[in-house]
Amino acid sequence: MSAREQVIVEYGHEEGEFYLSQVQRTEPFERNNHYHGTYEIYYLLAGRRYYFIKDASYSVAAGDLIFINKYDVHKTSVLGSPQHARIVMNFSDDFLGKDHPLFRPELLRMFVREPHQFRLKPQEQWHVERLLGRMAEEARRREEGFELSLRLLLTELLLLAARLKAEPADAAEDPLSPVHRKIGQVVKHLNAHFSQKLPLPELSAAFGLSPAYLSRTFKKITGFTIVGYQHLMRVREAQSLLAATDAKIADIAVAVGFEQFAHFNRTFKKLTGASPTRYRKLNRRP
Repeated sequence: MSAREQVIVEYGHEEGEFYLSQVQRTEPFERNNHYHGTYEIYYLLAGRRYYFIKDASYSVAAGDLIFINKYDVHKTSVLGSPQHARIVMNFSDDFLGKDHPLFRPELLRMFVREPHQFRLKPQEQWHVERLLGRMAEEARRREEGFELSLRLLLTELLLLAARLKAEPADAAEDPLSPVHRKIGQVVKHLNAHFSQKLPLPELSAAFGLSPAYLSRTFKKITGFTIVGYQHLMRVREAQSLLAATDAKIADIAVAVGFEQFAHFNRTFKKLTGASPTRYRKLNRRP
C-alpha cells in the first residue's frame, strides 16, 4: 500500500466465492480490461470514473451503483481528477446459494438488464452505503459467523437493488463524447459478428473512420486491440461451449472463428491459463 492508494478493506479473491475491496486513490489508476466467472457490484463513494462494460461506456459519479454480469468484459479509467474511492464486490452462484429453496431469480435481474448503471437518489445512497459499510466491517473483523452475515447482507442489497428503478444520467452532466459512443457501436458490431472475418479497412469504413484512428481510439477506450478483442470474444464463447456441450474441441474452434486449431489452442491457453481440454474437465456442467 502506498500514499497514492489506501486499502481500507480487502477480503477474498475476485475469482473465488466472495471478494470485497474498499480502496481510496489519489493518483491515476486504470484497471486492465478483464472478465471473470463471478458477478460484480461496483459502488463509487467519491470522485468520477469512466466505466467500459460489455459494449458501452458510462460516466460514473459518486453514489452510482454498477452491476456487471458474469463474463462481461469491463474496465475502469480516469475521468477528470484521479481521486476517487470505491467498493467492489464479487460473488459466485455458490456463495449466493442459487440452489437454496428461498432463492429467487429476481435477485440477479439487475445483472442482465441494461444500462448497467443505477444513479441513486440520496435516500437510496444512504441505504446502500449502510449495507456496504456493514459488509466491509464483517469482512474486516471476520468474527464467528461473518460469512453467513455477508450472505444475508448481500441478499438484502440485491433485494434492495431489485426494487430500484434505473435513473438515467442527466444528459447535461454526461461527459461521454461522440467518440465513446462510436466505439460502443463498433464493439456491439464485433460482439454480434465475432466469429466472422472483419478486416480493419472494411470495419473502419463501415463506421466512417480511418483504420489508424479506429485502432488507436478502440485501444484507448476499451484497453484492447481490435484483434485482441475478437480473440477474447471467441475464447469466451468457446468456454461456454466447452462447459455446456459435448462438441469436439476442433469443431468448437471452427465455430467460434479460428481457422487453425493450433492458433485456437495457443490463444485459449493464453487468455484462460488452461488448455481447452483441461478447461472442459474442470468446468464441465452436469
